Amino acid sequence: MSYSAFAKYYDILTRNVDYKGRADYLCRILKYLHHSPALMIDLACGTGSLTLELIERGFNVYGLDASPEMLSAAEQKASAAGRRVLFICQKMQEMNLYGTVDTAVCMLDSVNHITSKADLQKAFDRISLFMNPGGYFIFDMNTLYKHRKVLSDNTFIYDMENVYCVWQNRFEPKSGRVAISLDFFERNGKLYRRSSEHFYERAYKVETVRKMLEAAGLKTEGIWADLTFDAPVPTTERIVFAAKKIATKNLAGT
Repeated sequence: MSYSAFAKYYDILTRNVDYKGRADYLCRILKYLHHSPALMIDLACGTGSLTLELIERGFNVYGLDASPEMLSAAEQKASAAGRRVLFICQKMQEMNLYGTVDTAVCMLDSVNHITSKADLQKAFDRISLFMNPGGYFIFDMNTLYKHRKVLSDNTFIYDMENVYCVWQNRFEPKSGRVAISLDFFERNGKLYRRSSEHFYERAYKVETVRKMLEAAGLKTEGIWADLTFDAPVPTTERIVFAAKKIATKNLAGT
C-alpha cells in the first residue's frame, strides 16, 4: 500500500492534529524514562510533520515510511523549512538500517495499519534488531474500543476548501479489522475529480502487544492513555506504549 491518493490530502485531513503538542508529549515521556537519545527514527513518518517538530526540539531524527508519495511530501516540507532530513522508503517489518538507533517513535496509529500478527511481530523484531541496548520504542495504537464503537461501521464527512472527503468504515468482527475507504472529490473548475484510497486497520489486545514486544527483546515500561501518564480505561481510544530494549534477538537471514 503506497497511500498515493491519501498522501496528496493527508496534511489537509490531519490539520487538526497538534504535532507540536505531540512532540512535547514525547519529550515528557523521554524525561519520565530518564532517556536522552543520541539518534532517533520516526517510523511511518508520513509527510514528516512530527519529524520536523522533533528536529526543532534538538533531536537528531530521520524518518522512515513505506509510501514514496508520503516521503516526497516530507522532503518538500523539510526543504521548505530549511532542514536536511534523511528519509528512507521501507516497511517497518522489512526495515534494514545502516546502523542502530537509541529511540524509535511511531505515532498516530500507524502500527494499526499492520493488520497481520506475523507482520507486526516482524516489525517489532526489526525495530529491536536496530536498537541499542537500553534504547526505547515509543508508539501509540488505536484500541479495540475505538475500532468497535467509534470507527465501527460509521461514515465521516470532511468538507474542506476545494476538497470533499467521504470516509467510510466497515468493521469485521471475526478479524477485528476495520476496512477503510476514502473517496476524495477535488474541485476542478465547475467539476470535481474523484480519487480513492482503500486500506485496513487492526486493533490488538494490550496483553497481545506486550507479549509480542517481549518476544522481540523489548520490555514494556509504560502503557498510558494518549497524551497522559494515566492508565487506560475501557473507553480509552488511543494508548501509548514505551518499551525498552533489554535483549538481543537473533534473527535468521540478517
